[in-house]
Amino acid sequence: MKVSEVADLVGISVRTLHYYDQIGLLTPAYTDLSGYRVYSDQDLEKLQQILFFKQLDFPLKKIKEIMNDPDYDQNEALEMQRNLLLEKRNRLDQVIKTINKSIRYRKGEVTMSKKEKFAGFDFSKNPYEAEARKRWGDSTVDQTNEKLERMNAQDQKAFQDQFNDIYRELAEIRHIDPASEMAQKEIKKWYDYLNKIGNYPPTVFKGLGQMYVEDERFTKNIDQFGEGLAEFMCAAMEVFADRNK
Repeated sequence: MKVSEVADLVGISVRTLHYYDQIGLLTPAYTDLSGYRVYSDQDLEKLQQILFFKQLDFPLKKIKEIMNDPDYDQNEALEMQRNLLLEKRNRLDQVIKTINKSIRYRKGEVTMSKKEKFAGFDFSKNPYEAEARKRWGDSTVDQTNEKLERMNAQDQKAFQDQFNDIYRELAEIRHIDPASEMAQKEIKKWYDYLNKIGNYPPTVFKGLGQMYVEDERFTKNIDQFGEGLAEFMCAAMEVFADRNK
């Protein structure tokens, strides 16, 4: 199957498949004489595995690491994925039960204890913060959290507005060369913004940009401002970091 046919079959973009090929996560069986990528049945099975991992919020880098392991066993992986997805479904089922009971409670049909109102919720883990701590250590994350907590509501709103403005400005130029003077001028605004709330030297800044494309959770959030923004920011941040070592 050609790349466009696979994209239609699976419901993902051609751009995503090209990126999987670029990072060595899913390379098609061959490229035909016309330059079209052609995927085999085995490639489709591998793509299925990748998408199962994505359903479980595994970052692309981790998926590649797992699937490239010499001891990787597809049957074992499917068993593991099924068990993890069942656990996820059970958690969601509990949250749905809480919603349903809350609706009945609001209608006066049932009583509901304080504990029951929060059954199924678990915010003990922040996947973004956990990833940041793993990459850059506790001090950077703690410092950022501390600065944000010291802000009053008005300052936090102003800071959020600035965040949105920077992303919108970057989205408007996401189709130009990331190494261009304009792109570098705009990405510096993001660098300066981050360093107001934490310590992000060029090497960490570069690593953060890589995470924008390696972790689909980040890509999805960033690309809300414009498709392809995460990839553009990653490339621009890499150039900026290399020039400011």
